[in-house]
Amino acid sequence: MGSVNSSSISIHRNSRPNKRFLSRRLILDAWKRTVRAVPFWLTMLMFLATALFARSRAASLSNVDPEYIVALSTANRFLHAWQIQDQETGILLLSDTLKQQSSVDRLQTYFSGSAQQAFEISRGKRLRPGCYTFPVAIFDSLASDHKKTRPHSSRIVVIHTGKNDWAVDRLP
Repeated sequence: MGSVNSSSISIHRNSRPNKRFLSRRLILDAWKRTVRAVPFWLTMLMFLATALFARSRAASLSNVDPEYIVALSTANRFLHAWQIQDQETGILLLSDTLKQQSSVDRLQTYFSGSAQQAFEISRGKRLRPGCYTFPVAIFDSLASDHKKTRPHSSRIVVIHTGKNDWAVDRLP
C-alpha cells in the first residue's frame, strides 16, 4: 500500500477536470439550452402577436358607424351606375348642389365612357356628421387591350341630405 504506481497517478490527473474544459462545457450546455428554448419563445411571440393583431383588427371592423355603411352603399351604387353608363340612376344619386354646379353636357360625358371601365373603393372616413369621403381608383381602358393603363386616383364625397337620403356631393 505504500508504493505508488505511476499509472494510477496519470489516471488521477486525467480524471480531474481541466478548468478550460469545464468552461467550454458549461458554455456549450448553456448554448444548447438556449437553442432548445428559442422555438418555444418564437412560437409564443407569434401567438401573442397574432392574438393582438386579430383583436385590434376585429375592434376596428366592429366599430363601423351605421351611417358609414349607407354612405358606402350610395358611393357603390353611384359608381356602378357610372360603370354601366346608367346616366338616369347616376344623376338621381347626385346632390342638388352638384346638379346645379354641373352642366348637362358634362354629366353626359361623365356617364358615357368606354365599355371596359371599373372602380375600386377603399376604406373611407367621416369628415363630419353626415359626410363621408372614400378614396376611389378609376380604371378606364380607352386604349387598346395590349397596353397597360394606370388607374386614376380620386375620391368621392357622400352626404346625408334628408331622413333616409344620401347623395354624392363630389364626383371622382
